[in-house]
Amino acid sequence: MSSKRQQEEGDNTENRKRRKKREEIAELCSLVDDEEVKSRVKEAWSHRAQYSHGNLELDCHPFPHCIIQNFISSETFTENLQRELLDLNFHEKSNDLYKFKQSDDLRKRTEPHISGLRAALFGRFRSWLGDVLDVDLEPTVDISCAKYQYTDVLLCHDDELEGRRIAFILYLVPPWQSSDGGTLDLYTTDESKRRSSRDDRLRARSVVLQVAEVLSEDKCRLSLSGWFHGPSLERPPRHIEPPIPRSPHLPRDETLLLEWVNPMYMDISYQEQIQEEFEDSSEIQLKNFLKEEKFVEVSEALRLAEIQWTRRGPPNKRFYEVASLDTLPPCVTECWELLCSEAFFLLLSNFTGLRLHYLCPNDEDDENEEVEKEKQEDPRDGEATGSSDSPSVNKKSQEKVPSTPQCIGDVRRWSHGDYTLLHDGEAARAEYALDLILPFGCSDWQSEFGGFTSYVANEEDEELLTVYPEDNSLALVYRDKETLKFVKHINHRCSPQPAGNSPRRAFYDFSFVYYE
Repeated sequence: MSSKRQQEEGDNTENRKRRKKREEIAELCSLVDDEEVKSRVKEAWSHRAQYSHGNLELDCHPFPHCIIQNFISSETFTENLQRELLDLNFHEKSNDLYKFKQSDDLRKRTEPHISGLRAALFGRFRSWLGDVLDVDLEPTVDISCAKYQYTDVLLCHDDELEGRRIAFILYLVPPWQSSDGGTLDLYTTDESKRRSSRDDRLRARSVVLQVAEVLSEDKCRLSLSGWFHGPSLERPPRHIEPPIPRSPHLPRDETLLLEWVNPMYMDISYQEQIQEEFEDSSEIQLKNFLKEEKFVEVSEALRLAEIQWTRRGPPNKRFYEVASLDTLPPCVTECWELLCSEAFFLLLSNFTGLRLHYLCPNDEDDENEEVEKEKQEDPRDGEATGSSDSPSVNKKSQEKVPSTPQCIGDVRRWSHGDYTLLHDGEAARAEYALDLILPFGCSDWQSEFGGFTSYVANEEDEELLTVYPEDNSLALVYRDKETLKFVKHINHRCSPQPAGNSPRRAFYDFSFVYYE
């Protein structure tokens, strides 16, 4: 057994030597070995000052980041590295925040140029960076490869996870123009600073950022990225947005319904059928909801009228336009009032069975009536349960004060680049609610453009429901506290072709949320 163990150890040693021999050495930019440059960079970084020397540029606005062009000094090494990376298996990744392809973790890859670069990054360069920052960076290897192609994007986020100290990105791209998209956009709380993707550059940063959508149909934005780990920085407290004020219904009677709503939806027996379907699935789409002439009138007004549109942010949560209500043309205002009206609250109650109007029966009331009826019919209960003066009954009735149904709503405009994101604040405040979406101007809209509303389970990747924009189709979705929603980023495919003076493609919707 001893001789066999020695033979195995000898084989393992030989294998390690063979692997080590295969590993190509990555020669880095000569500035990394220049002690004077390192000293200058360290001083500038500590004073949050700007510094540049040759292929190295340090800028501290909006926050410290360093750019080293021609980070790998050998073109041959870079070309072979690209070849090895493109031969990897890539996985499609898509959710509210991003769409791109990512490789498996490169921590244990044995390809000679991948392993050579990994050794240089987390060896020599990690030591250089630790000296510059005066921080003891850990030897933890955290690196992967990403491919961004046409319409791929990574939207605004902060990358804040425990242990991450400095991020890096190494670009391996063909000659790149700003018109190709794919820029790395660095954000402060109130402004952004754009940086373009360039070949063979390394960036070290601590940052709120996005990777802008790639607009080139024939170029691939290939990059290596990861983190140097170390003691976490103290983060400022996250901004908590105040809740949006809610409003009770407007005092409008059913005359407004009769003027606007397709008569088929006013039929009581059809409303019962809709409610039965809605209670089974918690969602429904009511096609041709508005009368045709009303729908056309509002569509034209939204497209042609001088409405004041305001961009709603911040971009790490949402990015779309909303209309100023006091600039809406009369027909759009009437449609708004329809969706806020008392009569419409009652109609929604009939559609969904939710208690959005005092005339709508409450399930608990029905149960209580049945219990009381059973008690009165049961002679064994006698005086113990038959008295209406019971203190417990009076106390219960006093506590059952019905809440006032309320709503919030917007008129929104959606075009290229718009989206909403899931975020922690929304999850923390999630509650039972009925969502309403009524789209306009999307007759030629395609699902591949984005702009659809996705419902997902909280802290899970499972998609529960997707609502695509469809002209004059009223979407109703009832969500619980564990269900969140986002609008998928609208990509460049929606842009009119050929490009030129053609107006941008956009659609509109009324978006309301109703609370019992």
